[in-house]
Amino acid sequence: MPRKILVTNALPYANGPLHLGHMVGYVQADVWVRFQRMRGHSVHYVCADDAHGTPIMLAAEKAGMSPERFIAGIRAEHERDFADFGVAFDHYHSTHSDENRVLAELIYKRLDAGGAIARRTIQQLYDPVKQMFLPDRYIKGECPKCGAADQYGDNCENCGAAYAPTDLKNPRSVVSGATPVMQDSEHYFFEVAKFQDLLQDWLAGDVAHPAVKAKLREWFDAGLRDWDISRDAPYFGFAIPDAPGKFFYVWLDAPIGYMASFKALCESGRKAGLAGADFDAYWSASQVARPAPHETELHHFIGKDIVNFHGLFWPAMLHGSQHRTPTKLHVNGYLTINGAKMSKSRGTFIRARTYLNHLDPEYLRYYLAAKLGAGVDDLDLNLDDFGSRINSDLVGKYVNIASRCAGFIEKRFGGRLAAELHDRELFDDFAAEAGNIARLYDEGEYAAAMREIMLMADDANAEIQKLAPWTMAKDPQQTERLHRVCTTFINLFRQLTVYLKPVLPRIAVQAEHFLGVAPLNWSDLAAPLLDHDIRPYQPLATRVEKTAVEAMLKEEATPGVGAPATPDPQAKPAATGAEDAQDPRLPPSASPTISIDDFARLDLRVARIAAAEAVEGADKLLRLQLDVGELGTRQVFAGIKSAYAPEKLVGRLTVMVANLAPRKMKFGLSEGMVLAASNDAGGPFLLSPDDGAQPGMKVK
Repeated sequence: MPRKILVTNALPYANGPLHLGHMVGYVQADVWVRFQRMRGHSVHYVCADDAHGTPIMLAAEKAGMSPERFIAGIRAEHERDFADFGVAFDHYHSTHSDENRVLAELIYKRLDAGGAIARRTIQQLYDPVKQMFLPDRYIKGECPKCGAADQYGDNCENCGAAYAPTDLKNPRSVVSGATPVMQDSEHYFFEVAKFQDLLQDWLAGDVAHPAVKAKLREWFDAGLRDWDISRDAPYFGFAIPDAPGKFFYVWLDAPIGYMASFKALCESGRKAGLAGADFDAYWSASQVARPAPHETELHHFIGKDIVNFHGLFWPAMLHGSQHRTPTKLHVNGYLTINGAKMSKSRGTFIRARTYLNHLDPEYLRYYLAAKLGAGVDDLDLNLDDFGSRINSDLVGKYVNIASRCAGFIEKRFGGRLAAELHDRELFDDFAAEAGNIARLYDEGEYAAAMREIMLMADDANAEIQKLAPWTMAKDPQQTERLHRVCTTFINLFRQLTVYLKPVLPRIAVQAEHFLGVAPLNWSDLAAPLLDHDIRPYQPLATRVEKTAVEAMLKEEATPGVGAPATPDPQAKPAATGAEDAQDPRLPPSASPTISIDDFARLDLRVARIAAAEAVEGADKLLRLQLDVGELGTRQVFAGIKSAYAPEKLVGRLTVMVANLAPRKMKFGLSEGMVLAASNDAGGPFLLSPDDGAQPGMKVK
């Protein structure tokens, strides 16, 4: 039975151009949508610009225009870039829309009526000149740990320390340069913990990759905290009903933008007199998280940095407001270029438009597909490998099959295929792969699908080489066989085109024109194309030249070209993301290298947490008493309160730096440091040795 599917992509932030890192998730979703449609399923595919927040308000002010005019220009650029990369949304909207305002207010009011909204006063740093509260990334000062200057209010880029903005020394507002002051403000909080049972039940289903589900469950272990959903004026966004001077935090109305975009699509269909989609059929609470064939499905394609919002807050918001929860989260990792994060100084920052100025977008679609799996691993765009793979797979294998055989059909047989194949078994072998490749596409295992398809292309080329139609053409007695042989390989090319069509839609259209056929679907794999006229072959793919890659990099390296539309700290993720988050597609900066002698100076020891308690007056710190075996007991203050309840830590083994100089803090003496990991996707996560390790053991 055909499935009824609604697909959304993470919303790009409307403060700057798309770059290649952003394209990973959009290509991933577009390929999946195209595949499902080829299988005969009904799919609606929507997206929108994420258009609210402090960064956009300030960027518009700096540009000397209204926020509405500013976001309109960015939206036009985004839509153009998506279209040129073949990312074909059914509707592209904006979160700054009437549909989104109405839905945001509806969801908020239902949550409030259900007792899920709390109100309490908090203290924040305030810019007395600009008269606005400051997000963490809008405060700079000296790192409270290492003393490095010009560090942001949430973490130090020099030593990696995480802290509260109130811990900064000599803080200043990035907006005005003034010294911020503490000020009280009433904020509104969504009480996520009230939905823990619902969320745990939802996660028990096939709603995400196991690694994603495991990451989300760690939030339960740490205890779900209330989520601040309000911001104070001035703010570009939607006003909270009956709350003067208060606005919905961008993360509250951003995911509701999925609903708003689909609502606008439904309305446009109604106005056009078309039998379009039914909004309630996809969003009402009667549509459960685990769909049966007769029910609708809701699939979100997102980056791994925003998993917590889509896997915790969003389903809780939906359930609490009497809407359905998502069917599945499809999560992708970050993109690096030549093994490094995107950086102007390193020559590895590449805008989507700069790529399009020099290279075929289908080539990037294929390269990304050849590396994408269902997991959340990061991808690297190695530009040398990129050229080699395109030249080998698409030019040397796939289109090579048609180019080697089409000329004989045109010149010897008037452009008409034979009435039968020379080897039906070979055709049937290719057709028999349909089930396996369909499964790989459906599961998001694109890289495995590309490998299987190219193995078939290898088989076809090897068989062409073995049969040597160019030799047959010299023997008049082989004319009939030559006709059937070339017909067979044109049909194998047609089958490969079907398999590759979700990834290479433009090339597939050109191949369909060459073959003289209607748009190819999955069902076309089973029956050969015989006794049929084809057109003269025209090159479908050409080699990637190194000069084109170099020209692309040169354009980005040119001063004033390729720079983000808004400078740091106004940069915000070009995906639905937290206002204070870093770019979701980019990994954290690599640290400067050290020598083995530097590393040898560290005395890393296994420690058992003998006691743990919260530190009064500290937002992020826990006081740990560590048993370090022969080294005795050490007191350490660790900024891990956001991730761990103190009682959950007692008895746990961890790793500490035992020879760190003691540091006197206002809460007491800290005699070391525990090791933890974190990135934009979550954390901190304490490092733990395997079972069997004993306190005091050296870590080597």
